[in-house]
Amino acid sequence: MRYVGHKFGSIHIRLARLWRVACLCVLLSLANTAMAAPLQAQWSFRLLPGDAQLQAHPGLDAWRPAQVPGSVHTDLLAAGVIGDPYVGAAEAGLQWIGLGDWEYRARFDVDARTLRRRHAELRFDGLDTFAEVSLNGAPLLSGNNAHRTWRARVDGRLRATDNELRIVFRSPIRTLLPQVQAMPHRIAGNYPSPHGDEPKDAMVGNFARKPAYHFGWDWGPRYVTAGVWRQVQLQAWDDNRITDLAVRTNALDAAHADLTVLLQVEQGEQSGKASIVVDVLDPDGKRVARVQRDAALQPGNNDVQLPLSLDNPRRWWPVGYGAQDRYTVQARVDGGRDAEHQASLRTGLRSVELLREDDDKGGQGFAFVINGVQVFAKGANVIPFDAFPARVTRERLRRDLQAARDANMNMLRNWGGGYYEDDAFFDIADELGLLVWQDFMFGGGMQPGYDPAFRTNVVAEARDNVRRLRHHPSIVLWCGNNEEETAWKDWGHGKDLTAADPAFAAKVWQGYVDLFGKDLRTVVAEEGLGVPYWSSSPSNDLDAKANDSTRGDKHYWQVWGNPALPATAYLRETPRFMSEYGLQAWPQQSTIDAFATRQEQQVDGPVIQAHQKFMAGKGNERLLHYIEMEYGKPRSFADFVYLSQVMQAEGIELAALHHRASRPYTMGSLYWQLNDVWPGASWSSVDYYGNWKALHFHARRFFADVAVAALRDEGTTRVSLLNDGRAPLQAQLRYRVMDFDGRVLQQHQQPVTLAAQAATEVARLTDAALLEGADPRSSLAVFELLQGEKVIASRIVYFAAAKEQALAAPPLHAELRADGEHYVLRLRSPVLARALWIDFGTTDARVEDNAFDLLPGQSHDVVVRSRADLSTLRAALRLQTLGDALHSNPAPSQDDVSILRNQR
Repeated sequence: MRYVGHKFGSIHIRLARLWRVACLCVLLSLANTAMAAPLQAQWSFRLLPGDAQLQAHPGLDAWRPAQVPGSVHTDLLAAGVIGDPYVGAAEAGLQWIGLGDWEYRARFDVDARTLRRRHAELRFDGLDTFAEVSLNGAPLLSGNNAHRTWRARVDGRLRATDNELRIVFRSPIRTLLPQVQAMPHRIAGNYPSPHGDEPKDAMVGNFARKPAYHFGWDWGPRYVTAGVWRQVQLQAWDDNRITDLAVRTNALDAAHADLTVLLQVEQGEQSGKASIVVDVLDPDGKRVARVQRDAALQPGNNDVQLPLSLDNPRRWWPVGYGAQDRYTVQARVDGGRDAEHQASLRTGLRSVELLREDDDKGGQGFAFVINGVQVFAKGANVIPFDAFPARVTRERLRRDLQAARDANMNMLRNWGGGYYEDDAFFDIADELGLLVWQDFMFGGGMQPGYDPAFRTNVVAEARDNVRRLRHHPSIVLWCGNNEEETAWKDWGHGKDLTAADPAFAAKVWQGYVDLFGKDLRTVVAEEGLGVPYWSSSPSNDLDAKANDSTRGDKHYWQVWGNPALPATAYLRETPRFMSEYGLQAWPQQSTIDAFATRQEQQVDGPVIQAHQKFMAGKGNERLLHYIEMEYGKPRSFADFVYLSQVMQAEGIELAALHHRASRPYTMGSLYWQLNDVWPGASWSSVDYYGNWKALHFHARRFFADVAVAALRDEGTTRVSLLNDGRAPLQAQLRYRVMDFDGRVLQQHQQPVTLAAQAATEVARLTDAALLEGADPRSSLAVFELLQGEKVIASRIVYFAAAKEQALAAPPLHAELRADGEHYVLRLRSPVLARALWIDFGTTDARVEDNAFDLLPGQSHDVVVRSRADLSTLRAALRLQTLGDALHSNPAPSQDDVSILRNQR
């Protein structure tokens, strides 16, 4: 199997049976074409006159100011019609918005220069979703896909003043519900509405090409949006315009790149000639190549090819493997006299392989190879950054992607139930060296792939987005969907439908194969420029078994999901590539305070349940199950929040270190999830406001290039030394067993060599050998890698559950001092301080380390960055440990535990 395409770099895929195929093709996507600019207009919106929702909401058929890009929810919020959808338990009371038909209006003028152009086009980058567009009273287009770019020629239809663009957005629920209800047997949906706006047995979400999470998910609210969610642009040109720019790599290595520039020029009604010039600028902005030629152009699209070569090309690497060098390609037609005769983009040269070699046990590997180097993928899944995508700024994207890099991640999976991210996301990923696994936008359940019109719509969507994003070197995989194959094969979806209607079930499955096995695979082969395609996650690319530990990628939810196994079960699941696993936690107190008063902060209170989406609001029961399993019963709501973060961080650390220690059998570990769509309970490690949970601080340590994986299971500790670097590392391994007061019971030290890009197992030690009769409730083993006197990596192993340990509130000594442009917090304790959390309350302060264990007698310095003065920070500082949470107060009554009222 060979994926052939074009990308600025060599791209190939090496598959089973040791097939080694090198596709050296690179294509660069167009950055700007024609004279395009956001439409300068006065936007307004209203509930469509005559809509049924006017009975309960009179007066909303009057025009109000609107923001574009935006959505009806954010426009209603700005108009003061609704309150903040994220505060309190607002969600249920706002479902009427998704049942309404809404109308948007833009009034604009057009300058004389644009009017003189022979051709003009309106481009809509995002219409959500069922849109009827008219211009100056005449129909223009009908849209039915929020993920597509819609274009309409407006030659001769514009006037100098008082142009009026109108867009009616029909309710997706009301539009689709009749056809869904008419089906004798329904295909599987995702999350039924708990609010009564849609029948639970007739979910429309999988029939609508709009972000699936808008219909609600187990980490975010149900807000069925409508509106112009991306830019509207007016483009104008005369005789011709550049419509595409590409660079195909014919041969590439460290010494030389043999390239062909592929230019597409749209010519007007008359044939003509054009002078074409292409420049290539290196990462420093120096021109390193120029090609030019004259071309004869025929009416319509013209493909022009120009060969060029580069010596000593500077390749793009993922973070930790080399520089993120990028080239700029500039094309001009007829001197680039106008914007429509210019195009430019920035991209990187790199090769991508998906290596799937058969092993001698009937399994098959799953590894990404970048520029010939195997990369262990360390990272997380990304969900949408807001319920209302137009609110997501470049700054917010950078904040969370920088957090991923700061936590030593090198890959993110863009999950399929949201939307194709803005170019800014991928620009930042390119810059930071973050590899991107990109799902197509199918989040779960089953799709009506048996409907030819649906598939045609999806293919157009896929071409739009693959062509828009393909020049980004960060994208290394296109994946058909999230969990749809495993849902059909493993969750009973296929079995149940087959029992009800075998013929329809066969038709549904064939539609699935056609869409995800053929249509999208073809689009990626034709447009994706050599980047591999994978039909579903998890899957074995439509092989018999969908969620297999020996082949393909794996989603593992037996921990947290059913049957809710303890976190130590992670140590017994060894996949080829773990693309989903996770544990929940609540965000920090200040984030909870943003949507709930202290009086509302009760585990089973309505506001807290409204922000806990797992198990339809009952997810805190599962959280308590995991907390109590290891840590005992929380004594307050604040302790419940703190313990949820400790549990999440320590559990995910077990899994991630096990995955890394299983290299090269396992070659990826992407936990669920990096970010949040709103403030609430979730599996994220970074909350909605950018605050790091304990997990993210742990991730920076367990994803570090050099780490110690000391993993205890069933009375034995397996010690592996991890080195992602490209050179071997010489160090000393020291392990000490001590009690919680710091008395060393035994100590061993030996020289070790950490092989390059490998996990090196160095010991398996039983509890008996480590403890030698010491009390497991008050003893620990610390494993440290040293270079000289410096500890470069460490991990602590405990021998009893935290609730059984002899922990007490430690007498911490904290010293905060100014040190140049920041502060330094020095922490010491004469006894073990486990799971130490530093908090400054409502004072804006960022710490560079947190959520760590402080060994007896150890000093630990933490950099603190804040604009507050020293006295304010000292007054705000609060420290918490497991000893404080578990053993400082009298045991709670059963009533206290069931309600867990906030006592702080």
